[in-house]
Order: sequence, then structure tokens, then C-alpha cells
Amino acid sequence: MNTEKLPEKLLERFLRYTKTGTQSNPEKADKGIMPSTESQRFFAGMLAEELKSFGIEQVEVDENSYVLARINPSPGFEESAAFGLCSHLDTASDVPGEPVNPVVHRNYSGGRIDLSEDVYLDPEEDAELAACSGGTVITSDGKTLLGADDKAGIAGIMTLAEFLTSSPDFPHGPVEILFSPDEETGHGMDRVPLDKLKAKAYYTVDGGAAGEIEAECFNAWKCDVEFYGVAAHLGAAKGKLVNAALMASVFVSMLPRNESPEATERYEGYYCPLELSGNIERASVTVFLRDFEEDGISRRIEYIEKYLAGTVERMFPGGKITVTSQRQYSNMREKLKEHPEVFEFACRAAQLCGVKPCVKPIRGGTDGSRLTEMGIPAPNIFTGGHNFHSRTEWASLEEMVKMTETLIKLTELWRDKKCTNTI
Repeated sequence: MNTEKLPEKLLERFLRYTKTGTQSNPEKADKGIMPSTESQRFFAGMLAEELKSFGIEQVEVDENSYVLARINPSPGFEESAAFGLCSHLDTASDVPGEPVNPVVHRNYSGGRIDLSEDVYLDPEEDAELAACSGGTVITSDGKTLLGADDKAGIAGIMTLAEFLTSSPDFPHGPVEILFSPDEETGHGMDRVPLDKLKAKAYYTVDGGAAGEIEAECFNAWKCDVEFYGVAAHLGAAKGKLVNAALMASVFVSMLPRNESPEATERYEGYYCPLELSGNIERASVTVFLRDFEEDGISRRIEYIEKYLAGTVERMFPGGKITVTSQRQYSNMREKLKEHPEVFEFACRAAQLCGVKPCVKPIRGGTDGSRLTEMGIPAPNIFTGGHNFHSRTEWASLEEMVKMTETLIKLTELWRDKKCTNTI
């Protein structure tokens, strides 16, 4: 396969992957079930078989559905440094995720795209979509998400793998590939076979618009808040009833509205009540806390645990509130600064493909956040996907091609770096 065939290969592969529904289940993942859905296990096996069909001998899928493959170096490049590429198998559970019916809009006119009743894409509201006029845009039919997060990344990595194994005239060093389950649930690296990873640097291919290369992310915590009330007959409730459901509602209403996801951008942190359930006797709320700075996270945890919980408890005499706070992942910024060449290679690879790097923070996290914490620096590279976790998710084929070309250039840069005991 030569690079002229990249667009058709990418499109065929991406459409095939998106039609394979792989939504994860946060509730099961929180209970330690991995993968949290059998569809991810199926997809892992499907990708493994496809990698083997390229002639790659070192391919394995473990009991947790991590796919790990190694592409051997070209003769004469055995001493080149190995690097890894990672994408995740699952799609988000925020909106329906199957059946996905991808729609290809060739020679996009630059106008509004109506997907289904009340679901549309409007370039007047989306400058990134407007910039894709004349190209090929892929959407769902508006009834589900598309799954570009992260099947665009998987399609890029798989197309690179096919390119490397079918191009004997393109010398390269060793390349490692990792596909992980349950990234969307926050558990993507919980059981990663760390002892089997040989590459000392990785790149998650899980970003957005062309040029986005990310080396910092949120510090992320979760607060599980439990409300304990006192039940009583509603007809004789005066002085007796303590309504846990009402306590939870008041608690949520007191979270700062100007520090919510919908009111913040770039480096601004937030509080987000993600789930609320319960009844008169007992209720619960899960709150996500996000901040780029550790002191900002500390402030938010203190607000939840000491001020807000205490205030609501005093408002409801006889009621009780408990807060359990748990770290989810950390900002990878400081650890990546210790290995600047890893990030610089990604930027240089994009530039060599005619793509201007757009360095920006991730308002979220990736498996790379966790890998970096574990000692393997892993910045994030764009995929050409947009509007993730929604029915209006879409992808640009031209940007997906640039992603894959960037991965090819990245392979060239690492080929010329000699293997050492350090990065």
C-alpha cells in the first residue's frame, strides 16, 4: 500500500469500525468488570485478527481485552528506539451508541447538514466544520454518536500498521501498538499489562481537530456524596421527616454555576454533578471535580467536603452526609516536561505533513494521562474527530489522512533515534 491509497483505506476501515458498537458501561467498570461490555471483547479480537493478517506475528489479547502488538524493525534498524501508539476500544455512554449508521458527505458543500429530526450540523455554529467545505465529512444518522472517539484513532493506527508491513522500501524501527478497553469510564489503564510494554514512550491517538497536540490535562477527582434522611408518613411528617432526596437537590443547587462545564473553557476548572439518585431515606450524588492545578483541586475538594456538606447538614437537622473523594488521574504536564523530545517529535511530525501544531490543554483526560503517571510519557495526537460524545459527532476524512501521515512521519523520527536505557 502506498500513501496515495490512504484516504480509501482510512474511510473503509473507519466505516467498518464505527458500525461495530462498543459502548462501555460505567457502572460495571466501577465494579471492576473489564471489559465492561462484551462488544469490546469482540472488537479486540477483530482488531487482533486484522493485525495478524498484515503479517504481524507478535499480537496478543489478554483476559481484560487489551490488544498488544509489536511491529518488528526493518533490517538494519534493530537498534532504533521503540515507541508506542495507543487508542481505546470503547465509545461513550452519554448518548445512544448503536446501531451506528455512518453517513458519508462527499464534496461537502459547506451548508447545514440535517441528520435527523432536531439534530443537525451548522457551519455557522461550528467554524471547524465550515473549514471542511469541499472535503469529505462523516457523520452518524443523528440517532447515535458516530464513534470517531476513538475509532478514528484506531483506524489511523491500523492503517499505519498496514503501511509499515506492506512497504519494504520504507525502513522503520520497532513500533508497539496498544488498544485499551474502558477508557471512557476512566478505567482504561487499570489493568494495562505494564510489564509487557517495551516502548519507553507512547502517543495516545485520541485528539480532535487537525494539529491538536496535547501535553497537559485536568487533575481529576470524583466525590461520591451520600445523603441519609429520616423517613416518616407524609401525612404526619412535621418535625419528623428528613428528606434525603431534597437534601441532595439542595446540595447540587449550591454548586457554583459559573464553575460548571457549560460555563468554563480552556484552563478554567469546574464542578459537575454527574449522577443523582435516591429517595426520602437515602440519596446519592456523584460530582466530578476538574482543575489544571493541584491547589485548585484541593480548593474544590475542601468546598465539597467541609463547606457544602456541612452547610446542607445544618439545613436539615437529623440528616447526615458523607463524602468519599477519589483521585481519577493527574495532569501529565510536569512529567512530560521531563521528556521534552517525546512531545517535540509529535509537533515536528505534524509540521512535516504541512499541519501547524495547535498546542492546547485537554479538558478531560486520556489513557495517556495514566500512562504518564506510570512512567511512560504519552502526549495526545489529533484524529480528525469533532463533537465527541454527542449525536452531532463528525469526522473529516482529510484530517484523518493528516493524522495517519503524521504517524508515518513520527515513525521516521523515531527510526533515527537510537535505543538507550532512557528515552
